[in-house]
Amino acid sequence: MTEWNLSDDEWKERLTPEEYRVLREKGTERAFTGDLYDHKGKGMYVCGACGQALFPSDTKYDSKSGWPSFWKPADDQNVMLEDDYELGVHRAEVLCSRCRSHLGHVFEDGPQPTGMRYCINSLSLKFQEKDENDD
Repeated sequence: MTEWNLSDDEWKERLTPEEYRVLREKGTERAFTGDLYDHKGKGMYVCGACGQALFPSDTKYDSKSGWPSFWKPADDQNVMLEDDYELGVHRAEVLCSRCRSHLGHVFEDGPQPTGMRYCINSLSLKFQEKDENDD
């Protein structure tokens, strides 16, 4: 068993009930309600479950969707995509590649240079402020 291959009970011990609902049960938060929706700090958005680096703040933009949106992950290998047909239409679900936690969905209606909109739940993220001594 790897460090991030935890049982449901172990995840429930690590996460709040609301974080568990979103990250482990593929839930979503209501639009325009997340703590990081309008967040403007400089740094890195990391997985709320395992801390893996996901999205640098300079790729965040206001998509007017109600959720934090990014046009590119920190590293393509840090996120994985799975087909999602839960709403009766095809969507691409975004997961953390390390712990397999649900982050949100990605759409092909974002800004250039990628044209992608990674629409991510605030509850799926934590923010690590950039140290002023970092370049």
